Amino acid sequence: MQNFDFVSIGAYTKDTIVTQSGTRQVDGGGYSYAAHAARLQGLNVGAVTRLAHEDRKSTDLLRRCGVEVMIYESPKSTLMRLEYPTANVDERILTVTDVADPFVPEHVASVQAQAVLVSASIRGEVSFAVLEALRPRARLLGLDVQGFVRILTPDGRLAYEAWPEMCQVLALVDVLKTDAVEAEFLTGESDIHAAARRLAAYGPKEIVLTHKDGLLVLANGEYHAQPFRPVELRGRSGRGDTCVGSYLSYRLQDSPAEATRWAAALTSLKLEAEGPVQRTRADVENLIRKQYT
Repeated sequence: MQNFDFVSIGAYTKDTIVTQSGTRQVDGGGYSYAAHAARLQGLNVGAVTRLAHEDRKSTDLLRRCGVEVMIYESPKSTLMRLEYPTANVDERILTVTDVADPFVPEHVASVQAQAVLVSASIRGEVSFAVLEALRPRARLLGLDVQGFVRILTPDGRLAYEAWPEMCQVLALVDVLKTDAVEAEFLTGESDIHAAARRLAAYGPKEIVLTHKDGLLVLANGEYHAQPFRPVELRGRSGRGDTCVGSYLSYRLQDSPAEATRWAAALTSLKLEAEGPVQRTRADVENLIRKQYT
């Protein structure tokens, strides 16, 4: 068993991204965006994923960045179409035509890390049994709610559905990631501060909430907020995964306030280009000096 600083877990997604500027094919998956963000810390980063054999090359970029990728093959990869009909980055239509097989506890048996982030895409991808297996293997356990509130409808669309296991799951979680739309669905609160408080009451010590303008964190009863400041918006897909991956990895060495600043700056740079963040730590530090002091 290898000890990691940070591990991300989730299925690879083969994404078709449709915006007002055109249609593009992108290798996706929250696990990948988060791992790319964490590796800027100079940490020992691992990633666990499920994908079809023909998509194994999608992990090459992560490996070149020094991330150790553990692949569990599935007959199919998850195929997702993400449509952004307006300039509002929180407004999107998601459809799925194929889904990778789910994770099982054996897939995380070799995981031991300071921080583990579960970045699933659809309910059923990561079960409660897998989360229970992960809990003693991580000092900090992070989870993105999207993979637990999103279900596949008969017509292939992703929709939100009530989360029966929410109380059980959130009792295991240290850092919970949500966006403004998901937070309102789960809590009924349109105010993001109130929604964060409601979610924290279920057990997570820190809430990481993204919205179209930036990042709100609730940690130890205190709010921390920072804006996103991209020069141009070209890489909306993977925003939340990048943000929580950078936040959780930075929390291993610094306070929630500093992790919020770091995550907002790093995510701003990611938003400027399609795909996972390809910038350097120096780029993030330079943006912080210019825009976040």
